[in-house]
Amino acid sequence: MDTLLSHVLPVLYGGMGNLAAYLAAHVLLCLLPAFFIAGAMAALIPTESVTRFLGRNSRKTVSYPAAAAAGSLLAVCSCTIVPLFAGIYKKGAGLGPAITFLFFAPAANILALAYTGGIIGADLAAARLILSLIFGIGIGLIMALIFRADDAEHERAADSLFAGQGAKGMGRGALLFLLVWLALLLAGTLKLGVLTGTYVHFDLPLPDAAAWQSTLDRLVPYDASKGEEGVSVQGLVLIVLLAAIGGSAWRGLENIQDGANLWTRVSLVLIALTLLLASLAVQPTPAGLRVGLTGKFFGVAAALAALYSIARNRLSPEDWLWESWRFVKQIFPLLVVGVFIVGMIRMVIRPEWIEVLAGTNSLLGNLAGVAFGVFMYFPTLVEVPIARMFLDLGMHRGPLLAYLMSDPELSLQSILILSAIIGKKKTWTYVGLVALFSAGAGMTFGAWVDGAPLLVLASWLAGFIAVLAALLSAASRRSRSLTGV
Repeated sequence: MDTLLSHVLPVLYGGMGNLAAYLAAHVLLCLLPAFFIAGAMAALIPTESVTRFLGRNSRKTVSYPAAAAAGSLLAVCSCTIVPLFAGIYKKGAGLGPAITFLFFAPAANILALAYTGGIIGADLAAARLILSLIFGIGIGLIMALIFRADDAEHERAADSLFAGQGAKGMGRGALLFLLVWLALLLAGTLKLGVLTGTYVHFDLPLPDAAAWQSTLDRLVPYDASKGEEGVSVQGLVLIVLLAAIGGSAWRGLENIQDGANLWTRVSLVLIALTLLLASLAVQPTPAGLRVGLTGKFFGVAAALAALYSIARNRLSPEDWLWESWRFVKQIFPLLVVGVFIVGMIRMVIRPEWIEVLAGTNSLLGNLAGVAFGVFMYFPTLVEVPIARMFLDLGMHRGPLLAYLMSDPELSLQSILILSAIIGKKKTWTYVGLVALFSAGAGMTFGAWVDGAPLLVLASWLAGFIAVLAALLSAASRRSRSLTGV
């Protein structure tokens, strides 16, 4: 019994530590704005505004590049992009363009590409961009092809659910509100010097702060080389505030359609205060805590002030708050379970296995890269230094690309969340396609690294695109000739 506990307890401890680190570092400035953006999209954007560019019947040459372009601007991981995916999908976006958005945003956004190029090399960053774009659009087209009947039914359901909203058009206040939320998300997540730099600081006289941090470091270790983020004193306070937000939101938002109450106001004030606290630079010192006002803090504060002004003067809170809360209830519990399980799995998997499994550009090596991406999931941008570690351990650059394409996409928590949004059949089809195409991308790039002629690889990619286009065209003609689906 003692032997069993000695093996089980560290795994459970790893799951709890991973969950604590994730909640402290990533939920607030990433997920909270994403939930509000998704809620605002579902409540405020007319269906026609989504279907015009991303709809099932939009021109493929418009909808898929538009989906990829929108995703390229968001430096967020799969857990943050899923609520945004849910928002546009519910509002009437076709399954194919929505899937392309879901794939491309975490795999090849601008910041991830720049970071990849700086840490690992411009060749791998270029391959990540080109292959993510081609295969992201390809996965979206294949999903639309396989599930075209379900996609048509989804389109009819969206038209029925939001009937009458589109004719009103999207007001300037609603558009501005949505854009400010997006600005808040970018201000909180972009790693730019103007945002991360500290402009003013002050010291809080808390002499025990250093001891508190030492205790937290022992409980939840910090090791950047392994992707372990730890929990800071600031992070612990944020977790407590997050629990307070959950309790007040349950009382204030569950029945928000009947009107706002005191708990509604309490939850919104707590959210604002927590976002501001999360944007500070807090560092324990021998004398206490040094608190720095960063560019991120000023950006978040300005965005919150603008949101308050817009919401108070131009918008009724019931609809967009309810939609946001609905997404939280649907997604957040699955996220917690997934992050906890991933933390346990990471305690079992050893990075040293990489040299044995992925040291060559073989099918097994690339599939191993995909598997490591799923079960050793790291938040956005953290996967790049981890990839650098894998490279130093002997991973071939082909499987390394497979890892970089799958890690932001196929976290266990995002798989669980997606299954609740689009169903298990579509989710596992998407998972299979991402795994297949990530491995294919790795083998393609790895073949070039090993000396395969670029013209041959370009011809292979052109052939893939041609076959996919022919299949899509044939399926579209068949659908029109049969039922009009």
